[in-house]
Amino acid sequence: HERGGLEHSAATRARQGRRAGARAGAPSAMAGRFDPSKLLSTIAQRGTPLLAGAGVLVGGGYLANNAIYTVDAGHISIKYHRLSGVGSSTFREGVHFMFPWLERPIVFDVRARPHTMTSLTGSRDLQMVSISLRALCRPDPAKLPEIYRMLGRDYDEKVLPSIINEVLKSVVAQYNASQLIMQRELVSKTIRQGMVARAHDFNILLEDVAITHLSFSPEYEKAVEQKQVAQQQAE
Repeated sequence: HERGGLEHSAATRARQGRRAGARAGAPSAMAGRFDPSKLLSTIAQRGTPLLAGAGVLVGGGYLANNAIYTVDAGHISIKYHRLSGVGSSTFREGVHFMFPWLERPIVFDVRARPHTMTSLTGSRDLQMVSISLRALCRPDPAKLPEIYRMLGRDYDEKVLPSIINEVLKSVVAQYNASQLIMQRELVSKTIRQGMVARAHDFNILLEDVAITHLSFSPEYEKAVEQKQVAQQQAE
């Protein structure tokens, strides 16, 4: 009986020892099965679609902001290419496409805009005349590339002041002071013809040209007034 009890106790301790060994060996087995490279690979595989989607969104946003531009009503654009320079094509109002970084749009306002200039010049009888001129001008839509190459977008500021001054001086010098007053319509027509011809040399279109102000020196105006008074008294 005592021998049976000892054998039973020994068997019990053996089973407990195996269980303790199994528990102690379980962490080491789990540690042996854990592979960081496999974990990273799994994360990368699952994250690839997300990264791809984010890349598509970023690329689409970049294209939307940099590959598409709009031309407003009353405007026309041309394109400048980094490799070939200013293109010969023009693009009217609407949405247009361009290659980011390689191309950039150059937009012109092709509506008629007023420009006023005053010039002090001499008449044929050497009277000083202050004359103001108003002109409506716009660029020739078919010549925008040439205008940009020669003058830039501020073509009107570079060309019109010199043209107006040149034409006014040349026309006013053909008339006496009294003719400038009495034949104002003819003088305005002559100035317009000269302005249209000179502006055409720079691919600028003039819609209307008119004299808005015409005045002489105080001495001449006083002399004219005295002459009129004398004529009235003689009558």
